[in-house]
Order: sequence, then structure tokens, then C-alpha cells
Amino acid sequence: MTPAGARMVLVAAIASGQGKTTVTAALARRFVRMGQRVRVFKVGPDFIDPILLERASGAPVHTLDLWMVGLESCRRQLAAAAREADVVLIEGVMGLYDGQPSAADLARTFDIPVLAVIDAGAMAQTAGAVVLGLRDYGPVRLAGVVANRVGSERHAQMVRDSLRDVPLLATLPKQALHMPERHLGLVLPNEVEHIDALLDTLADQLQLDQAAWDALTPQLPEPALPPEPIAPLLAGKTVAIARDAAFCFLYAANLDTLRELGARIVFFSPLLDEPVPDGADIVWLPGGYPELHGAALASAACWRESIRAAHTAGKPTLAECGGMMALAASITDQDGRTWTMAGLLPGQVTMQKRLGALGAQGLSTRHGLLRGHTFHYSRLDTPLAPSARTVKHPTGAEGEAVYRTGSLTATYFHAFFQSNPRAAVDLLMGVAP
Repeated sequence: MTPAGARMVLVAAIASGQGKTTVTAALARRFVRMGQRVRVFKVGPDFIDPILLERASGAPVHTLDLWMVGLESCRRQLAAAAREADVVLIEGVMGLYDGQPSAADLARTFDIPVLAVIDAGAMAQTAGAVVLGLRDYGPVRLAGVVANRVGSERHAQMVRDSLRDVPLLATLPKQALHMPERHLGLVLPNEVEHIDALLDTLADQLQLDQAAWDALTPQLPEPALPPEPIAPLLAGKTVAIARDAAFCFLYAANLDTLRELGARIVFFSPLLDEPVPDGADIVWLPGGYPELHGAALASAACWRESIRAAHTAGKPTLAECGGMMALAASITDQDGRTWTMAGLLPGQVTMQKRLGALGAQGLSTRHGLLRGHTFHYSRLDTPLAPSARTVKHPTGAEGEAVYRTGSLTATYFHAFFQSNPRAAVDLLMGVAP
């Protein structure tokens, strides 16, 4: 029996801060509670929103991005999701047309209808002009509108009347409770008290036009070409990955790629002063929030001793962004407090009020381009000369430094392993590009 497909929408807005993540989470939780099978994706580089959306949907959240992830990989993921689920929700990034490629480019490539989120808190009839502009500028196929922060039913009706032939698919009222934010985005769900109650409240408050939703035609994207087989280049290798509140920026696809490469994965927590696990062949310290946990990391003597011992023993170690910060000599946080770190990388890290870097980047290697991105508010001052640099997409301008000292490779660059598994192996093993 051929699967019927899934109702599929890309949740987008005119800009960040309109409520895309809130709406996507509310829809996911609402449909899950209705007994629907829900899959959620996130467009573009992002570690934090997928954690919340996974909590809301109860299923892993993967990344879709035409440049970083690739056309055929996006196609494979969407086709598989449409065969497994009843509902597929894709949260956009920034504004609908922002970036190269944009969320609109993804929607047009796969003929996915767009669900436009409008912050209606300070507008009424002007919502129609915004929505029609979003639809026609590209253009994109519009499934409907979700009006966020609606003050009353009368307010909702004014928005509805302004939309002309576009359905008001749902509304959310002004929220007394909302997801708190910090410098890199939302506060992590496991740090928010009563997070599931908050998600349930959002689902309850969502006024969904069920008939308009049911009118959406289920989609079943054409299957993509099968992926090229990945050689088991890490067969027999154990990769020890730091994972806790300080080191939490992990793409699910990166873990999948490591397993496809044949690696055995073990996790450990520097925040709990756990040492690098015995038997680890490779150590990976991903990004996260070490600056929020300076005191705990500074007092984690066992962890610091073990990572220094691993370095002395020549064990390949990859430290990206927050991981690199934790291996510098010190971190000065946003309150001006300085915390001693592991000291494998000469130099000091200082948190800034201003964004340090943001955007898609790639690292040129002997196996081709390894794609990824950067996003940080800190600055590293080091006497160490870079061994390589990434390039910014799409401009080709010089990007992040890649530092090497002994068996350590450290950089602000977040690599997306799936984009070039062979190059990812070299990066993990400390092989020069």
C-alpha cells in the first residue's frame, strides 16, 4: 500500500523574534496530543531551537539547508518523513527571504507551502499587507497565517479580514509565560522550570482552524537518490564526546555520521568533573555555554587533568567554539569574572556584548569543502598562528581560524560532518586540510 503522505508546512516570518519557534512548538505538541505522528525540521544552522522542538514533538529534529546539508540529503529526509509521519513541520530561519539560500528557496525547491507567522501584537489590518508581501515577493505558495500575540477575538477578526484570500489558520494569544532567551538564543529546555507544562499551555492556547488545516493536501516528495556509501574510516575507534549543559551544541546528523563511519561513541561530562573515558581514541569537545559554567569548569580538576593527559599522550582532540574556549588559558565572562580553564591552547577568551561572528562557512580540505557555520559572542586572543582558515559563504571572504597545537585542533567553526565525511575524519584526527 502506497503511503498517503503528510501535511507539510514551512513555518516562516518576516524576521527573527516573531514567534516561529513558539508556534512550531505549539503546533507540534498540539498534533502529538491529537495522536498524530509528527516530524519537525529546522532550516539553517541552529543547535538550540531543535532541542526545544524535540521536546515538543518527542522525536529527533534534523537540519535542512540547501547549502550546508545539500539538496539530495534534504530531499531524502523530507521523503522519509512524509512516509513515516502525518505532519511535517519545518521551522524557517530569520526572515523568509533572508540568507543564500533562504527558507523560501527551500520551500520553492520542494513545493512546500509556507505558514506565515505574524506578530500581531502591535498591528491589525496591516497584517494583510505583510502577508501578501511575503507571499508575492518570491513568490511562495502560502498555506495560511498564524497570528501571534493576539489580544482578543475582535483583534483576531480584524487580522482575518485583512488577509483577503489567505486563511487565518491559527492564533496564539499574548503569552504571560514565554521561553527565556540569552545571547545565543533560547535558554535550553532542561534549564526552564516546568518546560512541558509551558509547551502544553501553548498547545492549549493555540486556536487552530482544524478545517483549514485538514484542507491542506498531504504531500509525498519523490525519493532522492540513495546516499553514497560511507567508508568505515573510524571502524574500531572510540570517540569520546563531551555532552552536558556546557557542551550541548551537537547536530544529530553529526552523531549519525560518526556511527556510519564505524565509530563507537561514548559521552562524558566535564561539568560533573568526569575524566576523558578510558579507551577513547579521539576526543571531541563541541560548542555550548562554557562561559555560563566558569566556576564549575574551573574547579573540575579531574576533567582538566584528564584532557591534559590525553593531549600529552597525543590523542587527537577536536575542540569547536565552546570546546575551544574551555581549552584556552581562561574565560572572562560577561560579568567580568575570569575563570581558569584547561590551558591547552595559549590565550584568553573574553565574552563580548557584540556578536563576534555569524554565518555559513566552509573549510577547504584535500577531500573538498567541509561545510558548516559559525556563531559566537566571544573573542580569543592567542599568540598562536592559524594553520588554516575557513571561507565565508557565499562571499568567499576569510572566515574563522583553525589552530593546531600538538594533537589539538581548535576553531570557532562548527563543521557539519555529513557534508564531507572524509574531511570530517581528517578534522577529528588532526590531519591538516
